[in-house]
Order: sequence, then C-alpha cells, then structure tokens
Amino acid sequence: MRIAYLDCSTGISGDMTLAALIDAGVDAGVDAAAIRAGVASLDLPGVELEIRTVVKGGFRATKVDVRHPEQHAHRHLSHIVKLIDGAAALTDSQRQLAKRIFQVVAEAEATVHGTTIEKVHFHEVGAIDSIVDIVGAAIGFDLLKAEQIVCSPLPPGRGQIEIDHGICTVPAPGTAEILKGIPLVDVPVNAELTTPTGAAIVKTLADRFGPLPEMTVDRIGYGAGTMDFDGRANLLRLFVGTVSSQGFLKSLGTDRVLLLETNLDDVTGETIGYTKQQLLAAGALDVYSIPIQMKKDRPGVMLCVIAREADAEKLEAILFDETSTFGIRRSLVERSKRARREHSVETPFGPVRGKLGWRTPDRGVFVPEFEDCARLAREHGVTLRDVYRAAESACDVSAVSPVIAEPAGHHHDHDHDHDHDHDHDHDHRHDHDHDS
Repeated sequence: MRIAYLDCSTGISGDMTLAALIDAGVDAGVDAAAIRAGVASLDLPGVELEIRTVVKGGFRATKVDVRHPEQHAHRHLSHIVKLIDGAAALTDSQRQLAKRIFQVVAEAEATVHGTTIEKVHFHEVGAIDSIVDIVGAAIGFDLLKAEQIVCSPLPPGRGQIEIDHGICTVPAPGTAEILKGIPLVDVPVNAELTTPTGAAIVKTLADRFGPLPEMTVDRIGYGAGTMDFDGRANLLRLFVGTVSSQGFLKSLGTDRVLLLETNLDDVTGETIGYTKQQLLAAGALDVYSIPIQMKKDRPGVMLCVIAREADAEKLEAILFDETSTFGIRRSLVERSKRARREHSVETPFGPVRGKLGWRTPDRGVFVPEFEDCARLAREHGVTLRDVYRAAESACDVSAVSPVIAEPAGHHHDHDHDHDHDHDHDHDHRHDHDHDS
C-alpha cells in the first residue's frame, strides 16, 4: 500500500506543499511538466510558475513562486469554480479535488463572517498565487496516488498578522475554523506557520494524524517556505513510501485519546444520565459511570469521558455546567483498536448495516448494527438473536478486502483518485501563504 506522510515541523502552506510534491519528483509519480500544463490551462494571463532549488537552514529544497501581473480581484467561489472547470488540461479528479479544497475555505469563511458560501469573498485565497498553489497541489496529489495520507500535528504559529480585515492573532479566524478537529502543536516562532491554504489542504487530504508511520520510504520531497527562522529550517517534508497491509492495519490500530474523570457524590441519577447524553451529543467518543466509595464513606459515581484532545474544553464545560464538580482529572492514554470500515449485508429479513474490523488482514469480524437488527426483528416478529445470527452468517469477512474507510467525523471525501483541492485566505500584500 502506498502511503504519504506530511511532516509539518514548521507548518504548511500552499506553496510549500506544491514545492514538496515537485521535489519528490517523477520517481514518486509527480511530473512538474504536468503541473505547469495544468496551471497554464487556467487561462490566467501573465502567470508563470517559477521552480528553483534553494538552501534553507543548510538543507537543499525546492522553492515555488508564482509570478503574475498585479491584480486586486476579490473572487467568489463561483468565479474560482468557473476557472477550474474551464481548465482543459486538468482531469476530472484533479478538478474535483481542487474544488473540494476551496469548499473547505468557503465554509470556514462563511462561518466566521456570518454569511453564506455563495456570498463569501475570497480575498487573499482568491489571489492568483493561491489559486495556482491549490490547483498545482491538486494535480500533484492526484499524480502521487497515495492510498493513505498521514499528517503530523500542525503548529499554527504565534503573534499577530495583518489580513484584509485588519490585524488579528495567529491563527487568523478563517484558519482557526479550518483547524477544528485537527491536532495542533505549539512551536515557539512568532509567525504564521500554518496558512489557510495549508490548513485546507490538510483538512481535505489527511486520513489521520500522528508521528511518522511504519513504512518503507522511497522518496522525500522538501518544500521551502519564504521566511527564515533562527535555529529552524523552514521546510515541509513529504515522505512517500509503502507499507504492508498488516503494517497498515497495525498503524491504524493505535491512537491517543483524552480521558476526563470526575467524582460525584451529590447529584441525582437523572442528572448523571442527562449529562452523559449532553457529552455524547457534543462529540465524546464514549461516556460511562462507575460506582465508587468516596471520603466519609459516601457512595458516589465516577463519571468518565473518552474524547479527542481537541474537544477537551467544550466537554469539560458541560461537566462543570451540568454537575457540581469542583475538579476534573485529565490524562492522555494510548488505546488499541480494530481498523474498521462500514459494511452492509442482505439477510432474509432485509438489509443490515454494520462494521467490519481487523487487527490483521486475515482476521476480521463483522458487528451488525443494533438499530437495524431491532427494527427487522419487530417488523418480522422474530427474536433479535435470529436477526443478528442471519446478519453474521450473511457476511463472508474473508472475501472483503480490509481497505479502511475514513474515521467518523472526517468530511473531506478523500478517495483513491485524490481529487484534492486547497486555497488560502490571507492578504496577498503580505504573502502569508508564502511565509511558511
């Protein structure tokens, strides 16, 4: 299985991504000539893609700059979609990928400005260099044909920047909206490290986040940013390689989650039940309670929440608001799990959805969905056990390839055609997408 890993130690931007793809080279399947041809077909007068070799922090890398006449256009999403659809040199998968990246930015901008996607003005992201970076990256990832894309946690950066709407703190509002659900890491650099374009690329492409996975590395592409940092090479590294099916499943089978715990001895059972439902509705992965004996021999309940790290604040807010707790314990835990995908089977009673799971490629299990089984049991006047057995018998796990679907909560429609797209929303005057 082919895999790509984005090492974003100093963040990610559109131009860095495009440069890393080009630097990975034709041995990785990425043809710079194809990217140039696709960009040229956008019919943007006077646009030229400059690709050169530079040294950043003592390391050789590829730098990409977009040369173009001065322009002040603030485009709508419809204008950008028209440009992409009219680019004859792009494949359908490349067009769709580019449009998905722009869609991510449009949704974020509509949210932060309280408007609709149709009315959003792409200021910096609508600039020519941003359009070229996104379309070029869409072409590059389509040519790369990685079956899985993994990304390191992203450093947003520190300090303040000036965008079209004035001065704001890093990350800018649009970028922060895109970064929801993506693990972040603090890097002590007073600069915008992850741009809106870079964040949108990751949001669209990444299947999961974490350290460099177990893989055999074939190629490494180095994409240079514009700024220079003391003691740090401003580079995006793209690792391209392979992993066995068993190694792939193993890498998917572990992750890190947050465990929240609080002890309660003065709330009702109704309150605990209600709080559980609120926590689950807010994104908790699981919520459970354990009877405990507290100080002064009082019987109590330990309320436990398993969650993503990014959801910690909002889930703790629910615990404080809905219970009388004075403290919540936090701990990060590693968990082992089955790699999984959704699957449906046909039974004599009707279709039943469920989940297929693997720990190794040759040992899978099928777990029918309770709601489907319960509904069919009621409709046909049979026992729940009868429907469960029929569903399990209808699934030949050995005949199903352990290709893993996206985790729940991902909305980027990543597929094997890699129709990825991207863009950035920062003031073109300040080269925000090129500063990281």
